[in-house]
Amino acid sequence: MNQVVSFIYAHPDDETFGCASLIRNLVDQGGKATLLSATRGDAGKTGRLGEMTKEELAIVREQELKNACDIMGISVIKHLGYPDGKLNTIDRTELAEQIIQFINEQQAEVVVTFPEDGISLHPDHTAIHHATNEAIFSGRCPSVQKYYYNASKPLEQMGHYPNLRIDTEQMWEMKASALKAHKSQVFSVERVFGEQVTFDERYRYESFVLVWERGTEWPNKQEQFIFDDVK
Repeated sequence: MNQVVSFIYAHPDDETFGCASLIRNLVDQGGKATLLSATRGDAGKTGRLGEMTKEELAIVREQELKNACDIMGISVIKHLGYPDGKLNTIDRTELAEQIIQFINEQQAEVVVTFPEDGISLHPDHTAIHHATNEAIFSGRCPSVQKYYYNASKPLEQMGHYPNLRIDTEQMWEMKASALKAHKSQVFSVERVFGEQVTFDERYRYESFVLVWERGTEWPNKQEQFIFDDVK
């Protein structure tokens, strides 16, 4: 298959929370998953690891991300190293240029990122959303054929429902392992998925909205897989 998907996110762990099963699925079917992380997550909490400096936490979170990516099957990780928690202060055009460069380096046919609400309204999440939009709609990423957001309630309220759903049940052990690899973020993981990070129907599906496909915005179709209709 050899098709490439680039995941564009703000922090180490964003991709694991929302896309771990999609990533493992596409890799198992012969695709290539690549990740751009805008920050190193150095402003986050340290979980049960104890106190550490921002630089120490950045090093820890980079290694945690590498461990999680090994589990999910992501083969390329690039860190931009922008300040965690301050991504919305970075010039959007500068950030978009970095994203364009990454997508073109990877020759990605598909790109996935946050919706405008960032799922959690985190300003870093919304900043990476807007910068990725600017990159995709600039016309300077010629390899890209499809562009997705993680599904969210505000998108549904606008009439944009998921085009693609990935059932996590059969891959839950893998996803749980990838989540647990982010040891410094254990409290966030447990808050979302419970203390045991066990499978639950409430978060059975990873859902994605197809925003754009070869010039058509918000295509109205249901998909079986992320590479449907990729040429």
